[in-house]
Amino acid sequence: MARGGHRHAGRLAPRRAGVPGVRGDRGLMPASGLQTPALHVVIRADAAPAIGTGHVMRCLTLADRLRALGAVVRFICRAHGGHLSDLIAARGFAVDLLPAPDAAFAAPGHAGWLGATQAQDAADTLALLSGQRPDWLIVDHYGIDETWQRLLRPAVGHILVIDDLADRVHDCDVLLDQNLAPAGAARYDGLVPAHCARLCGPRYALLRAEFAAARAALGERDGTVRRLFVFLGGADQHNDTGSVLAALAGMDNIETDVVIGGANPHHAALARQCAALPGVRLHRQVDNVAALMAQADLAIGAGGGAMWERCSVGLPTIALALAENQRPGCTALADIGGTLYLGESGPDNAARLAAALQVARTSPGLLRHMSATGLALVDGQGADRVARRLVAQGLADSLTLRRATMADCDDIHAWRNAEAIRRVSGDTRPVALEAHREWFAKVLTDTERVLLLGEIDGRAAGVLRYDRSGAQATVSVYLTPAYLGKGIGPALLAQGSAWVARHWPGVDTIEAVIRPDNLASSAAFASAGYRHEFDIYRQRIQA
Repeated sequence: MARGGHRHAGRLAPRRAGVPGVRGDRGLMPASGLQTPALHVVIRADAAPAIGTGHVMRCLTLADRLRALGAVVRFICRAHGGHLSDLIAARGFAVDLLPAPDAAFAAPGHAGWLGATQAQDAADTLALLSGQRPDWLIVDHYGIDETWQRLLRPAVGHILVIDDLADRVHDCDVLLDQNLAPAGAARYDGLVPAHCARLCGPRYALLRAEFAAARAALGERDGTVRRLFVFLGGADQHNDTGSVLAALAGMDNIETDVVIGGANPHHAALARQCAALPGVRLHRQVDNVAALMAQADLAIGAGGGAMWERCSVGLPTIALALAENQRPGCTALADIGGTLYLGESGPDNAARLAAALQVARTSPGLLRHMSATGLALVDGQGADRVARRLVAQGLADSLTLRRATMADCDDIHAWRNAEAIRRVSGDTRPVALEAHREWFAKVLTDTERVLLLGEIDGRAAGVLRYDRSGAQATVSVYLTPAYLGKGIGPALLAQGSAWVARHWPGVDTIEAVIRPDNLASSAAFASAGYRHEFDIYRQRIQA
């Protein structure tokens, strides 16, 4: 099939900050100082001694990244003992507390963690929303399933569920399971709607930005154990940290950093244990965990989210499962040589740990292998991937297309000449304004061409041009500076394809020619359903 259009088709500029436009007297005019519309996010998660702190902590990590991308984030937590609302507020987020659990409430398994029936919790949550409709509701709670989610569904835009149990049905648009599992996303077959996007695996591990920074500055690990890092969870209800310290008694020539959460009920006893051991330092509720991990040569730690933190900085680990839900992840990582897994925590921890420490200290090759495995598995960018996905969907919900008019001519000229756009164009030279105006006027009257403007809440977001030749069209696309890096390229292309299907029914194929170094554009076209064929991205139009 002959190629129509131009060789610079299919442009999506690299991610780069910029300014949006607003509607003025002559169309969409650049305007400095304006921000893209804020995404509103509500997070429902709890912390308590029985629940632990991990659900809230990983949600805080995602909230930090969403806020960095311009979102407004609010937490809703039940007032369990140890609910962490002070910490959430200290991190700069609004937090609302649901009533404390009814002492008479009881339910089997994880359902009891909610502190109320799902119907009551949903009613309490809806009351706090007060008719406001968040773009995203994020739910990270083992006590919540489709019963609760369906009650909230009419009041929110989209629902993201964070889970790792795969033991109940969810009504959600995105399912995030950051754990390593042999079955991968297939674990959720029949448990989520058909349209639900499944973000599964450590690629999506919600790690704080400090871990990516520590990884970038990481030195070579030689397998020698000079420094040990110990962290057994923020709550550590059963004082597993104490059993680790017992195993360290008599251990020579090793420096040890022991980290505990602010909610650890055994703080005083642990402080005494650490003081009695040479070279052991106790750190409580610190914000430099990534640096401590990067400095260490070996860790003793639990499963769960901290496991992926250690992997991201290549820290070999002797692992214990402190809860049933940690066992599958620990086992899967051990199966690929990523950790030395001792099984579930128990009364014989001290003896098992002492033996494992002896093995680790005399096996540098084993430690180097664990380090390399972890580094290859987790790159520390998971929170950014998830946050960008949510932001992009929120913006896509507000995206509309219209035909360009002569009033848009000069604005489109300015965007086309922006350095970020020219850098990835087939012709990188600036276009003269008068030549552009002449070309623009011809395009508007050409029945074989169409110029479309994507807008989000009245602000220019991107430009699409389609050139038709028989049953084929060629697309050229770029984003305006305000929306570079926001992830809206696939949505813009999808709406453009829908426009072509409606208005040019004889077209059955759309092509785009993309420069090989334009990775952002390639990813956007692939995400929008285009197939890569040699140097062309091609999409078949469905009738």
